[in-house]
Amino acid sequence: MTHTIAYTCPEVQTEVRGQLGCITLNRPRALNALSLPMIRALAATLLAWRDDPAVQAVAIRGMGKEGPFGAFCAGGDIRFFHQAMLRGDAELEDFFTEEYALNHLIHHYPKPYIAFMDGIVMGGGMGISQGAKLRIVTPRTKMAMPETNIGLFPDVGGGWFLARCPRHGGEWLALTSEVVGAGDALALQLADCCFDAARLGEAWDVLATQPRFDAAALQAWQQNYLAPAPAATLPLDTIARCFEQPDVLHIVLALEEESGEWAASTVKALRTHAPLMLQVTLEQIRRGAGMSLADELRMERDMVRHCFNTRHLERFMTATDTMEGIRALVIDKDRAPRWQPAQLEDVTPAMVEGFFVSPWPAHAHPLAGLK
Repeated sequence: MTHTIAYTCPEVQTEVRGQLGCITLNRPRALNALSLPMIRALAATLLAWRDDPAVQAVAIRGMGKEGPFGAFCAGGDIRFFHQAMLRGDAELEDFFTEEYALNHLIHHYPKPYIAFMDGIVMGGGMGISQGAKLRIVTPRTKMAMPETNIGLFPDVGGGWFLARCPRHGGEWLALTSEVVGAGDALALQLADCCFDAARLGEAWDVLATQPRFDAAALQAWQQNYLAPAPAATLPLDTIARCFEQPDVLHIVLALEEESGEWAASTVKALRTHAPLMLQVTLEQIRRGAGMSLADELRMERDMVRHCFNTRHLERFMTATDTMEGIRALVIDKDRAPRWQPAQLEDVTPAMVEGFFVSPWPAHAHPLAGLK
C-alpha cells in the first residue's frame, strides 16, 4: 500500500524511484535553509515512507543554484527566528519542537537513510544528516555548527553527536563555529565516506535501481563512487590537550600557551563569540556525552526556550544574547554584537545553570513523547 504524504510544500520535492524514496531540498537561493513548512513536509514524508513496504530506503540531497547537489542545507531560517520573536509568533516554538522531533525520527529511522552532504552542510543541515545510515561528503563539502557565532548553541542534536567526536573535536567545532572540509569531517567521525562530486548524479540514479539496501548492497554501491578526501588538517593532539579543560576560560588560557597561527586564530574566535553562550555550549556537550539522544533533545528544547527568553537573567526578546547575535550578524550586519557579559571572565556558574532548568514539568514537555 502506498501512503499519501499528509503535508507537502514546494521546497521539499519527493518521489519514489524503484524502492528508493528520494527527497530533494529545493530552496537553492537560501542554500536550502529549513523553514517550518519544510520541516513539516520532511517529517510527513518520512513517516509515510516508514510505514510503506514499497519504500526500502530513503536518500536526501539539496538543490544547488545550477541543479541538484552543490549545496545541502545551510541550517535553520535565522531571519524567521528574528521576525517571529519580534512579533511574538508561536511558530517559533513550533519550529524547534518539530525540528528536534524530526532529528530524532531520522536517527531512529528503521530503513536506511542516505544523506548526500555536498556543499554547505551547517546547523540544521547537520540535524537532518548526522542520523543517516550513510553520510556522504565530497571534496567541496563545507561543514560547520556555526550557532555560537550568533549567540545560540549547536542544537539539532549537536550536544549528542558532537559529544561523540574523538579527542574533544566536537567541542572545538561547536565553540569556534569553524568550517571543515571532507577530510576533517571524516576524522571527526561526522561523515562515513567521500564521493567524487562530479559523479553524484550518477550515484543518485544508480542507487534508485538497487534491488536491495542491506549493508552489503550499500557497500558495493558506494565503492564505485569513492574519491580521495582532502587531507585532514586539524591538530587533534592540540585540540585534545586544550579542550579537555574544565571551562571555556581555561581552554582559552591553554590555547594561549600554544605557539602558532592555528592556536591564535582559535583564541580570537573564542574571545569574540558570546561568552555566556560558549560556556552554555560546553556544558551542553559535556552533559550530552552521558545522555540518550531523546533526553539530549529535550534538554536542547529547554535551552532554546531560555535563549529567546532568558528569564533567570531577566533578559527578554532583543535583550537576549541570541537576538543580539542575530541582529549583529544577520540583520544589521554590523558584526559588533554587545554580549552580556562581555568577557569570559565574568560568566558565573549560576548564569549557565539557568539554561538547563526545564520550563516545563516532565509530563507537559513539548518532546515528552520521544523515546
